Amino acid sequence: MKLLYFAWVREKIGKSEETVELPASVSTIEELITWLESRGPEFQAAFENKDTINAAIDQAHVPHQTALNGASEVAFFPPVTGG
Repeated sequence: MKLLYFAWVREKIGKSEETVELPASVSTIEELITWLESRGPEFQAAFENKDTINAAIDQAHVPHQTALNGASEVAFFPPVTGG
C-alpha cells in the first residue's frame, strides 16, 4: 500500500511517501495509525494528535473508523484551512 504524508505530518516523519506491506491485523485507518506509531519516534510525533489528522483513501476523505478494503493509497494530512 502506498502511504502519502503532507505538511507537518511529512516534516515529522521525514518523508513524503512510502510503500508498505501492512500486517493482517490492520484493517482500518485507526489501526493503520496505531501500527505507524509503533514504527518509531518520528511516527509517534507525527500522530501524537491523531484526532486532528485527516485521512484519505484513494483520494476520498474518510473518517478514522473506515475500513481499508483493498485501498491502494492512503494519505495523511493536517486540517486544511482556507479563506
